[in-house]
Amino acid sequence: MARSTNSRVGKKPAKPYHHGDLRHALLDEALRTIQTHGVEHLTLRIVGERLGVSRSALYRHFADKQSLLAAVGKEGFRTLRQALADAWNRNGRGRTGFQAMGKAYVQFAVAHASHYRVMFGGFIESAAKNDQFIAEAKAAFQVLVDALVEQQNAGDILQDDPVLMARFVWALFHGAAMLFIDGQLPETAQQDALMHYTFERLYASIRRRNPGVS
Repeated sequence: MARSTNSRVGKKPAKPYHHGDLRHALLDEALRTIQTHGVEHLTLRIVGERLGVSRSALYRHFADKQSLLAAVGKEGFRTLRQALADAWNRNGRGRTGFQAMGKAYVQFAVAHASHYRVMFGGFIESAAKNDQFIAEAKAAFQVLVDALVEQQNAGDILQDDPVLMARFVWALFHGAAMLFIDGQLPETAQQDALMHYTFERLYASIRRRNPGVS
């Protein structure tokens, strides 16, 4: 079965690439391949064939599959960081903004499932995680840490280690995101109920019982 699927991936025609930003076209085609066939079936050869470009043109942008995956991951973290920051700022920060961040995180994961699987699926080897990849990942996580610190400074939530607290928050919403991506909770009502319950239980666990009192 796997052999047949792999053959279909390689032979399926795509619109030839003629001009423009080849690097961006390669990333888009990689994401389409991941979405349809999974990360394990992604190769530079397949991407190049589907775009109709030469191997030499491919290698001018990406040395191998790992470098292509790292670029996908960097793009994903950059987009996630912006989504989280926008949700926080546009919803008044504080508890409301924090809840919006959780929703934005899961919405990003579902809408960009191919990015998300590459970002957190363990497909990128340590050698491919260059400074830019690591910087983008840390920057996305820092948005969450900063939101927690601001709420701590306002006396709204516990004065626990904000990095550890951020990992706790991340674990909860990452779990929900994976359930939705994998189709374990396909109904919108189920997803909304879980998101609401997750946030309410989360905030109850980190909220200061007497806000503003040290």
